[in-house]
Amino acid sequence: MGVSFDKIDGVIWYDGKLVPWADANVHVLTHGLHYASCVFEGERAYGGKIFKSTAHSERLKRSANILDFEIPYSVAEIDAAKQLVLEKNGLPDAYVRPVAWRGSEMMGVSAQSNTIHLAIACWSWPSYFDPAERLKGIRLALADYRRPDPKTIPALAKAAGLYMICTISKHKAEREGYADAMMLDWQGRVAECTGANIFFIKDGKIHTPIADCFLAGITRETVIELARKRGIEVVERRILPEELNGFTECFITGTAAEVTPVAEIANWKFTPGAITKQLMEDYTAEVQPKKAAA
Repeated sequence: MGVSFDKIDGVIWYDGKLVPWADANVHVLTHGLHYASCVFEGERAYGGKIFKSTAHSERLKRSANILDFEIPYSVAEIDAAKQLVLEKNGLPDAYVRPVAWRGSEMMGVSAQSNTIHLAIACWSWPSYFDPAERLKGIRLALADYRRPDPKTIPALAKAAGLYMICTISKHKAEREGYADAMMLDWQGRVAECTGANIFFIKDGKIHTPIADCFLAGITRETVIELARKRGIEVVERRILPEELNGFTECFITGTAAEVTPVAEIANWKFTPGAITKQLMEDYTAEVQPKKAAA
C-alpha cells in the first residue's frame, strides 16, 4: 500500500489559491459528503500537458449544472488552474482530479445558498491495471448492481453519488479474483464497467453500447475517432449479454484505464487481437504531446 492520499507532499489548488496538501480540508458537516452534491473529473497529463483538458473542464461544469449548482469559475480559469497545479507539483505525467461540491452553510436536503467549492489535485498514478495482466487481457466479473434508469438519477453527470454501486461492485469483483466488473443497465443490456466504457469486436467491426444511462467517456469518444480514422466501422447499439459469445475481442476505455484488453467477462472468453492492439498503440500516440517540427 502506498502513501495515504492525505499525506502526499505537494500543493492543491483550493478555491482560487494554492494551499499545502495537508491543509486542503473540508468540514465533516459538508453537504457534498452527506448528500452527494459533488462532481469531479479524472484526467491525465502526459509530458506536462493535460489530454483534452478543456473537454474535461466543460464536462465538470455541465455535471454541476445537472446537480443544480454553478461552479464559480470559467472553463478557461479551470484549465489554467489545472495546469498550474501540474507545474507547481513538478509532475509532467500525472493523474489530475478537479472536484466541486456544496459547502457547509446548510445541512438539510435543500442547500441552495451553500458556497460552491472547487479543488484541483494531481498525483503520480501509473496504469490502472497491472501492466503484465493488462497486455494479456484483464478478467471482469458480472456486477450484481445495474446502471439505473436515467429517469431515476442524473446519470449523465460525473457525480460522486453515482459511483456508490461501482465501488461495491468493484470490491466484490476483486475479492473474487477479477480486475473489475461489467455492469448491465436497468433493462439487462450491456452498459459499462465500474469506471470505464466497454467495446466488443466481431468480423472487423467494433460494437459499443449506446451511452444514454452512463457517461459517454472522453476516452471513449477519442478511441471511436481513432478507429474511424483507421477505417474501422464503429456501431453504437444495444448489446444483450447473450450476444457476448459472438464477439472475438473486447476492450475497455477510460482516463485511468486508457485502452485495456479484456480476456474474460464471467463465463465469456475473448482473445486480445490486432484491432485492440492497434487502438492501444494509436491511443498512446494520440495522448503524447506532439513535437514541433524542426
